[in-house]
Amino acid sequence: MQANAASGMAVVDECKLKFLELKAKRNYRFIVFKIEGQEVVVEKLGSPAENYDDFTNSLPADECRYAVFNFDFITTENFARKARFSSLLVTYCSCDAGVNAEEGES
Repeated sequence: MQANAASGMAVVDECKLKFLELKAKRNYRFIVFKIEGQEVVVEKLGSPAENYDDFTNSLPADECRYAVFNFDFITTENFARKARFSSLLVTYCSCDAGVNAEEGES
């Protein structure tokens, strides 16, 4: 694991592996990442049965996080019977987080 030259942050291998599992296997509804020291680590894995409310409830009230949320939708053009899915990358910054927390120095 190497730190990114621009940010000085390292992303642990588990983050990459869990993200790939979310995209390819749909093992998780969401992944919440946090910064610990100079590393980005997995904080929470949401099961496929969890929903958007579970996701938002897993975000802390006074800290910042990064997250990926997998959502389902049904298209209206000729694919009405086929569900699709897509992922949303979220940068969450609570209004109650301090400046250092926003910069990843919590």
